[in-house]
Amino acid sequence: MNIAILGSGNAATHFGQAFQALGHRIVQIYSKTKANADALAFALHCPSTDQLSQLQRDADLYLIAVSDQAIPALAETMPQDINGIVVHCSGATDLNILERFKNAGVIYPPQSLSKNKTIDFSVIPFCVEGNNEGNTEILLQLARTFSTRSIYCNSKQRLAIHLSSVMVNNFSNILYQFAYELLEEHNISFDLVRPIILETAEKVQNHVPITVQTGPAIRGDEVTQQKHLKFISNKPDLQQIYQLLSQQITKRK
Repeated sequence: MNIAILGSGNAATHFGQAFQALGHRIVQIYSKTKANADALAFALHCPSTDQLSQLQRDADLYLIAVSDQAIPALAETMPQDINGIVVHCSGATDLNILERFKNAGVIYPPQSLSKNKTIDFSVIPFCVEGNNEGNTEILLQLARTFSTRSIYCNSKQRLAIHLSSVMVNNFSNILYQFAYELLEEHNISFDLVRPIILETAEKVQNHVPITVQTGPAIRGDEVTQQKHLKFISNKPDLQQIYQLLSQQITKRK
């Protein structure tokens, strides 16, 4: 495929590199900031532009890889006289945001992408949707060249996946930070709890999470829970989180 990428950040970088590795041709990089467009274009050995009016019209695929907030305005101002498939890669953005295009779709990887960290796309189950059966099939075939685990899902299903990803990634990470700060306050290294983080993550790879739940809440150990709450009595936000999560665990006993 000949592919134009609109965006120059984390997702644009990883997709561009992955497309090239599979033998696709990146024909252009667009970014509203010329320096950013130039930097990614240099890395991918292709032309760049900061003007949507100069967007090449003959690409097979136009990948919108910008922040969720920027997708509507960009989609609205893109040239409409293009025949290639216009796709975004957002989990929380509905397909109908691209309704002005004849050929449109979504190719969403439920994964956190950072420029400075190598990502193995082959283990990511890409979520694909097209605005018709033909485009869905094209995008699904493309996604499966990245990962055989790629699946079709509609916009509502994709939003559920995105929300679940936020819970298991972003929400768990802020709990790690609470733990880090608590240990640091008592002159203890966070390294001491890294093994249990890995152990829990490994368990849920092969089990329903609640079936491997451990701790005082699932055991009904109210004495220990009260000790914990007293220990963080000077941290009302953390106390509230502790109580809410413990209540949810107890409900699932």
